[in-house]
Amino acid sequence: MKLDYIYHSGFAIEADGVTVVIDYYKDSSQEEPGRGIVHDCLLKKPGRLYVLSSHFHPDHFNREVLLWKDERPGIRYIFSKDILKHRRAAAEDATYIAKGDVYDDGHIRIEAFGSTDVGISFLIDLQGVRLFHAGDLNNWHWSEESTPQEIRKAEGDFLAEIKILQQKAPRVDVAMFPVDSRLGKDYMRGAEQFVERIKTAIFAPMHFSEDYRGGNEFRAFAESKGCRFLAISRRGESFDITK
Repeated sequence: MKLDYIYHSGFAIEADGVTVVIDYYKDSSQEEPGRGIVHDCLLKKPGRLYVLSSHFHPDHFNREVLLWKDERPGIRYIFSKDILKHRRAAAEDATYIAKGDVYDDGHIRIEAFGSTDVGISFLIDLQGVRLFHAGDLNNWHWSEESTPQEIRKAEGDFLAEIKILQQKAPRVDVAMFPVDSRLGKDYMRGAEQFVERIKTAIFAPMHFSEDYRGGNEFRAFAESKGCRFLAISRRGESFDITK
């Protein structure tokens, strides 16, 4: 099984006869829009194709994905219900799920967990591997700007969602989680709290746009908790996650 980094929070999982694209925003080519690992490889790959979007924010959902069904008529879309609510897609375009819902077609199981922003996060069981994509679930606070009350609320909301996840999935094989330096000096706090509470075999940073150094700064802490850390250096980079 391979994990492909597309861009920002966009990843793809390549399994045996199954491909899963999550939170597609832009393809991996920086020079040519509409080119990269998704258009050049994954849309042409045989087998089942699933497209997941955790919420309607434009850096997590691009309506372009709905055009892919012209190329792949059997494509399956699983979107957060807020995408329908905000009219970014129509009822007939996708299967919509909210926190607590499960999509299971016998080939893949996707359970929706909460977010501390908009939409949902995804717990994915695929061919014996359990993966978690956080969407916009994070301890979102800006230490230099937020009040102590705002910081306490952000942390309390985040830890409440993590507790719910921990009860269902105390261990995950792969976690894709925000490590975004724009939050300021405590930008890794949510990721630290995640790996302290959820036993994580492999950790992939996300939501860092072009700040690879900032995303990869989490490596030392992740490895101190027994994680294999995927240091991402470029768009379209692929990692073997079953070694």
